[in-house]
Amino acid sequence: MDFSKLNKVYFSVQDYLLIFLGTALYGFGFNGFILSNEIITGGLSGACALLFFTTGIPVSVSYFTINILLLGVAYKILGLKFIVKTIFGVFSLSASLSFFEWWLGGVPIIQDESFMCIVIGGCICGFALGLIFSANGSTGGTDIIAAIITKYKHISIGRTLLMFDFVIISSSYFVFGNVEKIVLGFVEMVISNQMLDMIFNANRQSVQFLIFSNKYEEITEAIIKDIDRGCTLLDGIGGYSKQPTKVIVLLAKKSESITIFRLIKAIDSNAFISQSNVRGVYGEGFDPLKT
Repeated sequence: MDFSKLNKVYFSVQDYLLIFLGTALYGFGFNGFILSNEIITGGLSGACALLFFTTGIPVSVSYFTINILLLGVAYKILGLKFIVKTIFGVFSLSASLSFFEWWLGGVPIIQDESFMCIVIGGCICGFALGLIFSANGSTGGTDIIAAIITKYKHISIGRTLLMFDFVIISSSYFVFGNVEKIVLGFVEMVISNQMLDMIFNANRQSVQFLIFSNKYEEITEAIIKDIDRGCTLLDGIGGYSKQPTKVIVLLAKKSESITIFRLIKAIDSNAFISQSNVRGVYGEGFDPLKT
């Protein structure tokens, strides 16, 4: 029995279940607490909400349609690897938005408490996005546009998304003519991002792995092939055994940590691993070299 393949299947199923749960929570929080109070949030869901309040087109319909177009562009520019889980996230979130549009009927879960709804909705949506991103998933939308811009321009994805959110939320004034709704939209964005950070922010840091294993050749090959990361082999001598050994040095994004641990465990469950945070990593695959 190939336990390596079984582990890959198990963790892959786990990731898709987390993405599904996250999209279900997002659809509930967005429809039950945010859209029903006529508050515009950031991202594509906020842009589709603007479209809904001006044309009456359901958010689930416009969200799905726009994402299909964006996925086609992303496939041409970013390749299939980028969009595999994004496709699942888009379909799952579109279905969730559609279901809760029907089930809740556009009525707020808490009546006449817009601010409380924004706080609760922001927490739910942020938590949901944290689950999705923790599973290396994506819901498409402005994430795709930001990834494409980042590919050609020297600007971070986070900064690009922030600019999109600012423009989308501010545009709600032309629909409602109400500054209070703009303020509530920014409050929701801050709360959602804070909740997202609690779950996922640490995973966006860079980490260093020191891996000690007799199966270092297999692990090194898997890291290069499956994770697309380079690594370095150092010569070492066991302090107690006095036997020569190899030490794998690997620098990666913290969001890749779970994948790395899974990979190593599948090859050598007795491997000794040290993981530490690093203040900055510069060069190919990380941040540009600062001068």
